[in-house]
Amino acid sequence: MSHPLADAPRKSPRQEPVEPSVNGHKVPAAETEINQDAESKPRGPIRHGISLVLGSIGPTLVLAGFAAVFWYGHQNDWRIPKFAALTGDVEPVVDDWCEEHAVPESICVECDPTLMAKGPDYGWCSVHGVHNCTLDHPDVAQLKETPTVTVEDLERAARALAIAPRKENNSACEVYQSRIQFASIESVQQAGVDVELVERAPITESIVGNGEIIYDPTRQASMASRVPGSVWKVTKNVGDPVEVGEVLAVIDAAGVGEIKTALLRALAEQKLQQQNVSRLDTARAAIAGSRILDAKAALAKAQADVLAAEQSLRNLGLPAEVGELQGLLEQQVLDRLRLLGIPDELRAQLNSRTVTSNLLPIRSPIQGVVVQRSVSAGEVVDPTRILFQVADVRQMWLTLNIPLESSEQLAIGQPVEFRADGSREVVTGTLDWISTSADNTTRMLQVRTVLDNSDGRLRNETFGMGEVILRKESDAIVIPTGSSHWEGCCQVVFVRDKNYFASPDSYKVFHVRSVRLGAVNGDVTEIISGVLPGEVIATDGSDVLRAQLLKNNLGAGCDCVAE
Repeated sequence: MSHPLADAPRKSPRQEPVEPSVNGHKVPAAETEINQDAESKPRGPIRHGISLVLGSIGPTLVLAGFAAVFWYGHQNDWRIPKFAALTGDVEPVVDDWCEEHAVPESICVECDPTLMAKGPDYGWCSVHGVHNCTLDHPDVAQLKETPTVTVEDLERAARALAIAPRKENNSACEVYQSRIQFASIESVQQAGVDVELVERAPITESIVGNGEIIYDPTRQASMASRVPGSVWKVTKNVGDPVEVGEVLAVIDAAGVGEIKTALLRALAEQKLQQQNVSRLDTARAAIAGSRILDAKAALAKAQADVLAAEQSLRNLGLPAEVGELQGLLEQQVLDRLRLLGIPDELRAQLNSRTVTSNLLPIRSPIQGVVVQRSVSAGEVVDPTRILFQVADVRQMWLTLNIPLESSEQLAIGQPVEFRADGSREVVTGTLDWISTSADNTTRMLQVRTVLDNSDGRLRNETFGMGEVILRKESDAIVIPTGSSHWEGCCQVVFVRDKNYFASPDSYKVFHVRSVRLGAVNGDVTEIISGVLPGEVIATDGSDVLRAQLLKNNLGAGCDCVAE
């Protein structure tokens, strides 16, 4: 059964206009039209500005919130405060930190010197060039007991200052009065600071230069044939020892035979003219005096020819005893001259029937060793060609090239040590010559040392490094190399306080001490003055203390100029 209204006709969706209402009250249509007309009109500038301001309030508040968070994080190192701190239930934290010296202000000995009194201040030492000189005032040393400075220490310092120029400290510098403090032992370890003792060790100060060992030129000889010819026999080789006058080779030279023939003829002519003069002297009464004079003139000429030929042979190293030859027959003279100068051991190897008279032995003028041979049997030679070189290797020369700026420290008689490249053996000698001229290219000064080589261990043209020893100290005061620092005015080290470990509450302090450096020997450096053996200084990590020192004195340091 259908509803009575189900069959009622439905109205179209378009219905009559609904009258506007406000809070349930109807608004007249005319008024509505007026409001719509007003909204459709453009707004005024004042209302537009107010609208922009009201619209930007939200973003501005957000940016202000971010800025507040950033400021708070920066002020609190971005740490989130505890709830108790926000509610005000904890005591406020007191700032007890010295930014300048990087320790709690309550224990900062630099800010409050009454916490740890400074030692005596003796000021500048003009003799040794340091402040609070430990050699003159050993009580400044950071040791439990005052050490004793010996006369040897003072003399050693005087030698070190006299032997060479040293880098100087500035007398106006006041950095030595500073102290570097750490909050605890742990902070020292965290900074990587290590310490070592000031010790005693042998030290050598020298001038170093590269050098070369060579043959002594005054004990070296070069040999050549004095006349052109060909090599008949070679008797010595490289490395063979030779004595003075020993034969190295034999040359077959036609010029030698000609000189021997000239001597033989001169001797025969001299003999003939001597007989002629004797015969004329016997018959002097019956012979004109002019003939006697002519005979004597001829005899004198023959004698001169003999002397000339003899001298020519001597010039070739063939001494002919003319006095012995004059009493011999011509064949005997010829036999004597044929093998003149040839030693007996070589004569035994010759065939007397076929041997020539042109043989010229090459002899060594010195005792030594054959160091060079440049000839073989059968070669044609002349006086311009060097055949052998012999050197007396029992004595060698060492030449060193020394920087010109070190020339004032050199003196004849100073010890010299040389180590060849790749060798562990040290060769010693004495400086015996200093060049008067510097090399125009390298600006180096050459010096020379004579080396003993009686054992034959040295070799010619050996390169290496040499040292001219200025001084040797057997008991010098040394510190590890690199543990001292140039802070702009002075060379300083950092000395640990003697009460560093006296108690857990002891102040962890390092004292700044100016020092004067001497010779550097590898891992250790000589201290002329400034610290004493037994004191403890910062070594590895001491750059941390230097950085803190420079920071503490920034803008308030001495008036000296950094180098």
